[in-house]
Amino acid sequence: MRIIGNDPSVPRQEHAVASGTLPNGKPVIVNADGTVSVVESTSVSQIIGSEVKFSDGPTSDNATTYDTTNDKGVIFYKRSSRGKCRVVTISSNGASYGTEVEFHAADTSAIAACFDSNSGKIAVFYRDGGDSDKGKYAVGTISGTDISFGTEATFENAAVSAISAVYDPTNNRIIVGYQDEGNSNYGTAIVGTLSGTSISFGTAVVFLSSTAGPNSLVFDPTSGKTVFVCMDNGNSNKGKAFVATVDSSDNSIAFGSAAIFEAGAAQEVVATMDLSANRVVTAYRDSDDSHKGTACVGTISGTSISFGSPVVFDTGRSEQIGIVYHAGAEKTVILYSDGEDNGPATSAVGTVSGTTISFATAVVIHSGGVRETDASLYDPDNKRILVTYKDLDDSQDAKTITYTPAFTDKNITSENYIGITRSGAASGAGAIIDTQGAIADNLSGLTAGQSYFVQTDGTLGTTAADPSVFAGTAVSATKLIVKG
Repeated sequence: MRIIGNDPSVPRQEHAVASGTLPNGKPVIVNADGTVSVVESTSVSQIIGSEVKFSDGPTSDNATTYDTTNDKGVIFYKRSSRGKCRVVTISSNGASYGTEVEFHAADTSAIAACFDSNSGKIAVFYRDGGDSDKGKYAVGTISGTDISFGTEATFENAAVSAISAVYDPTNNRIIVGYQDEGNSNYGTAIVGTLSGTSISFGTAVVFLSSTAGPNSLVFDPTSGKTVFVCMDNGNSNKGKAFVATVDSSDNSIAFGSAAIFEAGAAQEVVATMDLSANRVVTAYRDSDDSHKGTACVGTISGTSISFGSPVVFDTGRSEQIGIVYHAGAEKTVILYSDGEDNGPATSAVGTVSGTTISFATAVVIHSGGVRETDASLYDPDNKRILVTYKDLDDSQDAKTITYTPAFTDKNITSENYIGITRSGAASGAGAIIDTQGAIADNLSGLTAGQSYFVQTDGTLGTTAADPSVFAGTAVSATKLIVKG
């Protein structure tokens, strides 16, 4: 039998379990556990959680990363000269820590870390003061609230400093940037493939033939490129950025031309990827302008990046600058010590628009004097930022505090919409969903021939929201052909 139109033998409805009450005739999403929920937005108030001490006495060279496989963070640090770390579990109002683990028994500095989602492992990189300051690494595996490491190995036989690392999920590669003290302190990069508890590396490549000060690496999932942001110590400390392209066939890396985002002196340069705006955001201390905290927005195009004008986020002296992207709020959050000395831990929440960024009023997260605020992390599961700092008013103990800016929490993404509820259902009960190709006929107020988009509050509208999710096309005032 020849069928014209929809094949009636193809199911166009989904039977699923409701998570939360499902009204009749409303757009729904599928959750990670296979249940379905109504599309909705929730207002989240600003939250500053309880502070937690993770080390007696001071730490330095802090670095953090988040393991999305185990839903745990790890904070790495130098204490009593040695490399230490602890697994952190973040909750709605604070954090708890596993047992302290030593990952390197000799003098450790310039620590950087990243999570390899392909292998489910964490790689930590550092300068080994016990072996001529060579560049070393170790691969860690989380189990519960503990972490164990494989045998440490070398990624650079010369002395290194200013190490940064990022994972490239497009190529399943780890990219490491560092200052090669064995080669005139040039800015250098190397690409590695993690297998088991070891990493095989390609050939090191110079990205800046000058002394590359502290650098920050950012991966852009849209372009599949990695951006290197650094201070050019050999050229008046200008702020520079390079777009890198990885070839996974031989673990090689190539760089586009340098772009200057700060023509003056940029210090403590850090960067993140603002995923909602698809822009790179740099933050730094402008030492040519009274050490003001400054940010700049970069746009990637091919192997190049261009920047908008610098924007001041703090008119006073800003130090110990860190930066994270809060995916729930769709904001870039800058953490820093505000003041000449002993300044409080402070947050500046930025909204990117085009090639610029605007900031809300700064928020003091911890009112006492702090240092080491440059290694914060974002927990995507709890939508919390873990702020790290050294408390100068409490024996310089190393502490963390959880922080969430006020935002509107949306549960819809560009991928999780599946259709319209056929009938209402109580939480935990079975629900029938009209999915792609079905005609949802329990709606009202539609215009035939009009395209409709799911709004973040669960209504339907004729213009796209953010994210843009096409719900379907109306064929009458009460009927919609579901896109799903």
